[in-house]
Amino acid sequence: LLLRWRRRRGLWRKVRAARQRQERSLVQMETAARRFREQHPSVNTTSILSLPLPELSKKLRDGSLPPDHVFYAYVGKALQIATETNCITEYLQESETQLRKAKLAEKLGLLYGVPVSIKDSIDCQGHDSTLGFIKNIDKPAAEDSVVVQVLRRQGAIPFVKTNVPQSLISYDCKNLIFGQTFNPLLYTRSPGGSSGGEGALVGGGGSILGFGTDVGGSLRFPAAFCGICALKPTGNRLSKKGIISGVVGQKAVVAAVGPMAKDVESLALCMRALLCEDMFNLDSTVPPLPFNEEVYSSTQPLRIGYYETDFFTMPSPAMRRAVREMKQLLEDAGHTLVPFELTNVDYVIFNFCVRGMFADGGTSFHKKFKGELEKSGMGLFFWLAKSPSWLKTLLSWIAKPFVPRFSAIIRSMRPNTVDEVWSLHHEIEEFCHQFIAQWKKLNLDVMLCPMLGPALGIGYPGKLSVAVSYTMLYNALDFPAGVVPVTMVTDEDEEELKGYKGYFRDWWDRTLAKAFHGSVGLPVAVQCVALPWQEELCLRFMKEVETL
Repeated sequence: LLLRWRRRRGLWRKVRAARQRQERSLVQMETAARRFREQHPSVNTTSILSLPLPELSKKLRDGSLPPDHVFYAYVGKALQIATETNCITEYLQESETQLRKAKLAEKLGLLYGVPVSIKDSIDCQGHDSTLGFIKNIDKPAAEDSVVVQVLRRQGAIPFVKTNVPQSLISYDCKNLIFGQTFNPLLYTRSPGGSSGGEGALVGGGGSILGFGTDVGGSLRFPAAFCGICALKPTGNRLSKKGIISGVVGQKAVVAAVGPMAKDVESLALCMRALLCEDMFNLDSTVPPLPFNEEVYSSTQPLRIGYYETDFFTMPSPAMRRAVREMKQLLEDAGHTLVPFELTNVDYVIFNFCVRGMFADGGTSFHKKFKGELEKSGMGLFFWLAKSPSWLKTLLSWIAKPFVPRFSAIIRSMRPNTVDEVWSLHHEIEEFCHQFIAQWKKLNLDVMLCPMLGPALGIGYPGKLSVAVSYTMLYNALDFPAGVVPVTMVTDEDEEELKGYKGYFRDWWDRTLAKAFHGSVGLPVAVQCVALPWQEELCLRFMKEVETL
């Protein structure tokens, strides 16, 4: 008991030190922003902050806007949003040195002078990538991740790191070290996760371009919840070298790193900058595919598949309306819309995603929490991870008639043999080929899909892990998928929500109905999907959706 008490004291000491460093970061930002304002009282930061990224980068490159004006305008705004939402974990003070060097640069990259924010789990040299774990405090990264290296070479200035949920396997944004991050649009709502700090900062206007990761919707949830745009590329289109993943080594559900911004043109500019020789040289496992300008700028009418529901998570009235209205607008603009029939999403979620990510019965994931002070509300999961296979089988059998989804989760948490894992990977490949065959049979270019929304109340995502079905499907398939906000929740949507029952009418469906409640005025997005390696077509479709 004495040893345990001493250990816990030591852990709390580390947590306090990390929180003090976070507080010092905000003080440093405040000092830097104030000093700049005193030295340059005539600089109009409001007009700088109102510029969209393409226009801002043009002014930076042609010299009509000095990089320090832009940098300190965003430091000031980021500080304000961090104070309101608790989204920033650390200020990268070396960004000020990089800014001074940028002024002397002769060759100007595509993102010259652009301040960018970075998710906690993306390595920045000399800074922790904690993933919300105490054991990762005071373990600074030895070098920048490839994405950060390329950003720097393109002239961008990474200036802050942002908050995540503990372990990243969540679409809320809370951990014991840095606490809860709030949605900038409504503080009682979650900003989404796991790139929740990025969503809050970009959504609040404190960063013009942010970077996150996505293994089940971790870029798309924050974007949809905070009313911004995001692109989850094909898993290996951008380098993941130097990016820490939530479940290391699993191959069933493909993770990706991608950008978040207020508009689609900013995402396109970012992809243009990243898909360069530097990226391909620094990580030779990334296919050398530069940005295809012809595909992105094409104006040919598109043939678009669409569906309103996946028959697993019943869409909220606003989600359904968002797809319907978008379908109509796209048809009116001359595009062809074709209904796409989704089947067996429940099998994909339980058998491919849950079973694939926790093929060892959750043992390795459970080990990550060993010695931590908090298990972020995952008590039931850990109990299942520790339970013997015979007990899981028995519980699954007993629960099946009453709570079929809970039964399926228990069944998916059984440890697999190597042979079973290989069979699973083969089955996922076959499913992917069948999905593409159905896509090609309908001669589709892209797909319009629902996106979970509006933003759920804080604490609800942890209770509603099953609601990731709309996003996680495209990690299992490894298709590029982007999110664009298209509407807001209306009084009529709220009224219609009273009749929301869900497809399973279980505890999860009842909880989701409560989580959607009271959301008038909050943004609702759609998902835009393309086939693997067709990020440019995905962005082109997103741009069309945004314009309409």
